Amino acid sequence: MPERRPAARKDAQRNRERIIDAATRALASGQDLVKIEAIAREAGVGVGTLYRNFPSREALIEEVYRSGLARLCESAPDLAAERPPLEAMREFLRRYQDFVATKRGMADALRAAIASGAISSGHTREHLSGAVAVILDAGRARGGLRTDVRPDDVVASMAGIMSAAAGPEQAGRMLDLLADGLRD
Repeated sequence: MPERRPAARKDAQRNRERIIDAATRALASGQDLVKIEAIAREAGVGVGTLYRNFPSREALIEEVYRSGLARLCESAPDLAAERPPLEAMREFLRRYQDFVATKRGMADALRAAIASGAISSGHTREHLSGAVAVILDAGRARGGLRTDVRPDDVVASMAGIMSAAAGPEQAGRMLDLLADGLRD
């Protein structure tokens, strides 16, 4: 029997990841209220499995947010290694824009999570600054990005752009302007 436990855990982990992926897609769709039943169906699991993993809608939304932030930030080293620095920064900014788009469908729940302390904007800024620093450091080492730019200034600019932009097209143009401003 002990040999079967890892398989069950792998299956449970796979279900959890499918739920998070389905919830991410659903929340990014722009619908006002995404039903838990629809997320479970999209993930190919029962509602009981969803609630076993995430006891509340808020818990699911918090995990969607955290896993999206982690995926975004974990992409920075690969981008910095595989692309020229300015191109890596542009792609990171594009991915950030996609990440923010998924948050629009969960704005109320995120505000509640931030108010409760479950999610901290300082934690988010810290992770984003670390990821941006990886790309800026690559640009400094290889050339192509300014050496006088602080990661936290880039992150504040990213957040400001996403808050001020009238829509995704304008946000994309503004993020391109930010990337151009980082060019050496």
